[in-house]
Amino acid sequence: QVQLVESGGGLVQPGGSLRLSCAASEYIFNRNHMGWYRQAAGKELELVAAITRGGTPNVEDFAKGRFRISKDNAKNTIYLEMNSLKPEDTAVYYCNNAPPGDYWGQGTQVTVSS
Repeated sequence: QVQLVESGGGLVQPGGSLRLSCAASEYIFNRNHMGWYRQAAGKELELVAAITRGGTPNVEDFAKGRFRISKDNAKNTIYLEMNSLKPEDTAVYYCNNAPPGDYWGQGTQVTVSS
């Protein structure tokens, strides 16, 4: 079964925090590394952070020091802790393998606005 379910998005003020969760099917979770991606309106999809099967995290430069990726192998779930959010972080956030597979979940909307 192929499944990706993102949750945890919402409306937050600049400087605020959110924690996103992604529940993946075992097949997706175990076949490759996992990552968080985002797509802002009118812009291309971009990688935000990734975590290897062994648990080594990597965060893109624009999110370094603000975002943290982690995972729970027992739950086939990855997380994205986002702090010091900025209006430019507004986007739909998706999880997938890294590199991504063809199947995408519905994503979760993050809106940073006062």
